[in-house]
Amino acid sequence: MFAAYLTVTILGAVFNGAAAVTYLIGHEYPKTQADMKGISRKWVPVLGMLLAAGTVGLLAGLAVPLLGTLAACGLVLYFIGAIIAHLRVGSRNIVGGIVFLSTATAVLTLGLIDHGPW
Repeated sequence: MFAAYLTVTILGAVFNGAAAVTYLIGHEYPKTQADMKGISRKWVPVLGMLLAAGTVGLLAGLAVPLLGTLAACGLVLYFIGAIIAHLRVGSRNIVGGIVFLSTATAVLTLGLIDHGPW
C-alpha cells in the first residue's frame, strides 16, 4: 500500500507544484481565471501560496504523516472551493479541478489507509 501512496503523493505534488508556480510567476492563465470568477487579481498569489503550501505539506507527509494528512485535507477543500467558484459563474470547465480534487482525495485516502491519521 505504501507504494501506491508514494506514487500518488508524488503525482499530487507535481500537479500542485506546477500549478503553484504558474500562479506565483504571474502567468496570464490564473489571472484570466480570476477575472472570469469575479475574484480580484490580488488573490492570485495567495492562491498560489496555498497550492505551494499543499505541495510542501504532501512531501513533508512522507516523513511526518500528520502533515501529509493535513495538506491533503487542505487541498481537497481548496479544489472543492475552486469547482464551486466555477459553477457559481456558470462555467462548466471543471475537468481540471476534478482531476486535482481526485488526486488530493486519493492521497488523503491512501495515506489514511497506509498509516492512519497520525
